[in-house]
Amino acid sequence: MNNQTKCLEAEEIDITCSPSFYKKVNLNFWESLHSIWEKFVRQLLADPNELQVTQKVDRHGNIYWQAYDPVTGKSFASGSEVDVSMWIEQLYRY
Repeated sequence: MNNQTKCLEAEEIDITCSPSFYKKVNLNFWESLHSIWEKFVRQLLADPNELQVTQKVDRHGNIYWQAYDPVTGKSFASGSEVDVSMWIEQLYRY
């Protein structure tokens, strides 16, 4: 073993002091707040009996569509917009 081996001390970097860090955190905060506000207003103004169709993303990153009819209590989900459209048409056909 060599006694002349020196260990270098880790250099500490305080990322919280960088202006770009604050910009990113601040931007993410305001984007999140804006998104919450939009959802709140949309929910507040929505007709409770209106058909609801939303695009969602599952935990694997796959995009799918979900439709819900509060009048009948029926719902349908599919990865295809066309399938959801056909379900809606069938729902209101009768």
